[in-house]
Amino acid sequence: MAQRPDAVAVAQEEEQLTVRQLHERVNRLAAGLAELGVRRGDVVGLLLYNRPEFLELVYAASRIGAIFLPLNYRLSEEEWQYILGHAQAKAIITEPEFVPALERSAGCLTDLEHRILVGGDTAPAPWVGYEELLARHKDAQVEPVDVGLDDLQRLMYTSGTTSRPKGVRITYGNLQAKNLAHIVHFGLTAADTTLVCGPLYHVGGLDMPALATLYAGGGVVLQRKFDPVGALHAIQKHRVTNVWLAPAMVNAVLEVPDRDTYDTTSVRFILGGGEKTPEPVLRRIMTAFPNAWFADAYGLTETVSGDTFLDREHALSKLGSVGRPVPHTRVRIVDDTGKEVPAGELGEITLRGPKVFAGYWRDEKATAAALKEGWFHTGDIGHLDEDGFLFIDDRKKDMIVSGGENIATPEVERVLYEHPSVLEAAVVGLQHPRWGEVPRAFVVFRPGTSAGPEELRDFCRARLAKFKVPVRFDVVDELPRTPSGKVLKRTLRDIPAEG
Repeated sequence: MAQRPDAVAVAQEEEQLTVRQLHERVNRLAAGLAELGVRRGDVVGLLLYNRPEFLELVYAASRIGAIFLPLNYRLSEEEWQYILGHAQAKAIITEPEFVPALERSAGCLTDLEHRILVGGDTAPAPWVGYEELLARHKDAQVEPVDVGLDDLQRLMYTSGTTSRPKGVRITYGNLQAKNLAHIVHFGLTAADTTLVCGPLYHVGGLDMPALATLYAGGGVVLQRKFDPVGALHAIQKHRVTNVWLAPAMVNAVLEVPDRDTYDTTSVRFILGGGEKTPEPVLRRIMTAFPNAWFADAYGLTETVSGDTFLDREHALSKLGSVGRPVPHTRVRIVDDTGKEVPAGELGEITLRGPKVFAGYWRDEKATAAALKEGWFHTGDIGHLDEDGFLFIDDRKKDMIVSGGENIATPEVERVLYEHPSVLEAAVVGLQHPRWGEVPRAFVVFRPGTSAGPEELRDFCRARLAKFKVPVRFDVVDELPRTPSGKVLKRTLRDIPAEG
């Protein structure tokens, strides 16, 4: 802080916090939480849209040794109740919109002792006003507790694409390894500005690479909720140098009608991830952001995001890859017996290194299934080429087996994305009496365009083996997605195939 106390650390719309102001508010919040009785090892829930208070809590919790728990604001009341209860949260910080739902759950949350409300100077009992709490500690200087690399920094609950959400235990060692790896890989400095338009409750918004940018002395610009026009405006206004965009966000930005009127020349890299980015989309991104390269990425909540990135040098020659591992992260592809497979052969992606999480909160069975001999088994299918570049081929559970043949759904989706009318595509397996499964495609058309099933089928036939061509095409307004941008294929599989 002594080097750049008056530099802008966090900006949102017309509000700005300098490094000094952020430090002061973090101290005051830490003192306020300690006054309420929040101690080392206690879990503090956070149910907020993107706003500076979110980042203040990240640092304040660390200062007193508490564990912060970001909650997905898109979840249902029942899901919030489950996560807060399972995490044994002692305190919750939220904003007025979510108070009624949390009040209805209060009787079931026996560990929850403190409720803090952001917005306004005061709050009705039993709530405590956030600014009121800070005002009581104007000159606070909280001595940081001594935390080790193995101590928990946060709990992040997975999006639950396969089962109940699981609490991912992220340590200070995980966070340190992630920050250093991203700073080194991207050359982050105090001159960088990160635009955060993804939700901060997700590793994409918080860690790709917002916290690393702050760690390096740079600044972050927060968008309360993603808005493609607002994102372009923020890039131009704040001379943003990097931004993380989930697949749906990328499409939205590319479809802004007057996109070319915004100055995006300050952007030097865009982080992708959530799912494999189709090659046609990658090429459009490179045109829209002339000085940037698209660092398609692979990472998970369990590894604090960003395990591999595609670097600028290979952005075109390795198009379709998610790159090579960041420092101190190892990638290995294994078969069903756990044996490593040769380059070019498909298998399960496993990861090892200091970024890998400490296990699932209160779930030894799931931890044992995911962590084997120091390797994290991701459940994703991929392959490494001869140069060590990783390619994502499918989720293990999403692979279609048709007549004994394996069909990697992203391969079919890539072809559909090449059709001029297709904005988004997702392929799932459809039960078939003879073949076991056959491909079924869901497509979202670009505004003002359309295409019939036969046209799409012929388009695929010209580019795919016959058994890979979808037998059915369903047109939808949008694809269901998790907050991280992954398509909810389970939801698509459950849609009846009528007619």
